[in-house]
Amino acid sequence: MANSFKRKVSRGVSTTLASVNTYTVAANTQVTVIGLIVSNVANGVTTYVSATHYDGTTDTYLVKDAPILPGGALVVVGGEQKLVLESGDSVRVKSSVANGADVVMSVLEIS
Repeated sequence: MANSFKRKVSRGVSTTLASVNTYTVAANTQVTVIGLIVSNVANGVTTYVSATHYDGTTDTYLVKDAPILPGGALVVVGGEQKLVLESGDSVRVKSSVANGADVVMSVLEIS
């Protein structure tokens, strides 16, 4: 089994749920999300963000409509918290402000 650390980035997240960097877990691969950070890049306004685990059919919220102050960030996954993803899974994020958030997701892929 090969282990590989990877970083996925989405800039200017929109108002509809979209996978971080269009990343979906490949077949025969397991992923541990070790970090998921969402930052507010909207000009001087609070943005409300949601992040979900998407299994290919259903979104399950990790956080829903969480406020991020101007210039601030929210650590959705990190520290002692981890998120396990299986084949076909993804993490999706949206912002209440068009192009109002940037996302960085760090993962450990095991294949």
